[in-house]
Amino acid sequence: MLELAKHFINKDCLIYFLGGSTISGVIKEISESGNAILLENGQNTDIVNLEFVTRIRKYPLDKKGKRKSLILD
Repeated sequence: MLELAKHFINKDCLIYFLGGSTISGVIKEISESGNAILLENGQNTDIVNLEFVTRIRKYPLDKKGKRKSLILD
């Protein structure tokens, strides 16, 4: 998962966790030990434990290039 997560650095992403919760933001950095992601979303910065991540994907955009308001998985 660590090597795959590196492909999403500086991209707006949706991150899915065990239990079905999600968080969105721009992945800024992945720790050298490979167990944490630094995520910026607006004014906030979050650190996410990579051990609980089940899926990472680029945030879907609409035809105008803006974030979609409704995401159905």
